[in-house]
Amino acid sequence: MTTPFSVRPVHTRRDRKRFIDFPYTFYRGDRYWVPPLRMDVAKTLHPRKNPFFEHGKMQLFLAEDAGGQVLGRIAAIVNGMHLKKYADGNGFFGFFECVERYEVAEALFDAAEAWLRAQGMTGVRGPANPSLNDTAGLLVRGFDRRPSILMPYNPPYYVDYLERYGFSRAMTMWAYYAHQKFVRTDKLERGVALVRRRNPTITLRTLDMSRFDEDAHAVLDIYNDAWSDNWGHVPMTEREFARLARDLKQIVDPELVYLLEDDGEPIAFVVSLPNLNEALVNLPDGRLFPTGLLKLLAYDWLHAFKEIRMPLMGVRKKYQGRGLDALLIHETVVRGQRRGYVACEMSWVLDTNRVLINALEALGGVVDKEYAMYEKAL
Repeated sequence: MTTPFSVRPVHTRRDRKRFIDFPYTFYRGDRYWVPPLRMDVAKTLHPRKNPFFEHGKMQLFLAEDAGGQVLGRIAAIVNGMHLKKYADGNGFFGFFECVERYEVAEALFDAAEAWLRAQGMTGVRGPANPSLNDTAGLLVRGFDRRPSILMPYNPPYYVDYLERYGFSRAMTMWAYYAHQKFVRTDKLERGVALVRRRNPTITLRTLDMSRFDEDAHAVLDIYNDAWSDNWGHVPMTEREFARLARDLKQIVDPELVYLLEDDGEPIAFVVSLPNLNEALVNLPDGRLFPTGLLKLLAYDWLHAFKEIRMPLMGVRKKYQGRGLDALLIHETVVRGQRRGYVACEMSWVLDTNRVLINALEALGGVVDKEYAMYEKAL
């Protein structure tokens, strides 16, 4: 006999803390879950600290048993920038976690859908935490390896729960993995040499930390142009991007961020990050204080971060189709190896992006994980 439970909205600071705390208890002992820093999660959910709330809104829900033990959580989300671009009536769900009881998941989805209907939404899509410019997607294949930095992880039964509830797959996304033992650079190098000959005015440089803000704004401008026609793309506001850039500045390796310029004008970029999950896994409670910082300081930084993740790449529309993406991938992989990184995850890649998929497979990349976004009419 299953114990009774209830679902209710989060209104107090205490409930918000319990909402944040739940995954650290739920995933305790799971060798593949990587705990995010609690302070980062708290900032993401805080209306005064996350610029998302300047155009969006969110309602959190908790599922609890009769004794007050948390059994699950979910967020119902209205993304104003998404609605401004698409006017499709789609709201979102995110931050979903649930014990292995379908009736609990069903009740959480019911609560999120009811709130979204009250906001005038006619559909729901997710998971997005809280947008596709943040951690997003459901892991549906590849549960036997830890996710890379800023990529989601969840139990396999979540797929069944969403589909039982009536969600269908809206988009498939892939995480490609390239290890130096299997990377085939010969074919790529020939292609890159051809690209360089055909584009003699285009030069490549790394991120200039002395003018970080200027380079960051160039990346934002290219991103919003290059990705504007991609599925689900929502432009970042200036303040959203400033928050992202500020966070990334603390961890970025400038030798792994490349900009292509045509006569000095930035036209393409690629950003790769050291896989900090290799260190964060040592902080199972997600806290830096009082002991977490000591654990990180004791980490073998000299030999740390053998892998990188390439989360962002963009080429201005008028320069697309010239093979510049192959040039950026080549530089990332080759220079990454020179800096001691042995592998690179490129994620996520939309299932519809055949040009990029072909380039990654020609390089020797293989699908390491499969993610998906789901949607449902309300």
